[in-house]
Amino acid sequence: MLRYLWMLVIAITACGNTPDVNVPSPTPPTNPSPPANPAPPAPGSWWKPAANATWHIQYTGTLDKTRQVAVYNVDLFDTPASVVQELAARGVKAVCYLSAGSWENWRPDKNHFPPEVLGRNYDGWPGERWLDIRQIDKLAPIMRARLDLCKQKGFVGVDPDNVNGYQNNTGFPLTAQDQVRFNRWLAAEAHQRGLAIGLKNTTELLSQLINDFDFLVTEECFDQGWCNQTRPMVQAGKPVLNIEYTDTRIKSASQFCSNSTSLGIFSILKRRELDAWVEECR
Repeated sequence: MLRYLWMLVIAITACGNTPDVNVPSPTPPTNPSPPANPAPPAPGSWWKPAANATWHIQYTGTLDKTRQVAVYNVDLFDTPASVVQELAARGVKAVCYLSAGSWENWRPDKNHFPPEVLGRNYDGWPGERWLDIRQIDKLAPIMRARLDLCKQKGFVGVDPDNVNGYQNNTGFPLTAQDQVRFNRWLAAEAHQRGLAIGLKNTTELLSQLINDFDFLVTEECFDQGWCNQTRPMVQAGKPVLNIEYTDTRIKSASQFCSNSTSLGIFSILKRRELDAWVEECR
């Protein structure tokens, strides 16, 4: 779960604990049919990251712009366009991070979400609630505006988080097929704008979504023992970025680098707050 440590303080101050009694009834929406997917652009009209791409990911603190990597993964809202342009001038690609499956009470567009799409509190992340991803018609204007902002700032790709709500206690009866429908819609919207798009963690649906996504971002697959699930992406010639965290049993990149190399994925060790500190596998 990619988040900001300092945002927790803001979130707790801003909203405290939202009681579950406000969670909407898990009745299927009256209009569950999503808007038609946009027509796909011509093949090859968006960036395709190389399978051996190297990455830096950072969401808090002063951005370390000196990393010798091919791709930077940084926050959509907090990263100025000037930084994206500075990276591009060095030949470095930038990917924007956003949450597609949860509402966050510190985002500038927080009031654009209608109450009926807000579900249960996201356990462990104050100020955050799950979204009813079945109601694409109501989420579409918000997500499209976010993707437009990503494109306008000069990013070449998007890393949408929390696209596995169906596996969580969201307050809505989400199914795997609801998730596939939403994720495919999101991918089509990104590609229409010429943006590459990554799949976050949702390897259980990889067989259905692998053709829709351009890269995979995983968290703690070595600590939790499921890195083998990334093989289809590697075999498809698409990159996998795996992040391990220092607050688990893994304390050094040396604990997973050999296995990471053998699997053909790029792994890094980070602190949970995703600041500038990193240990890389090279």
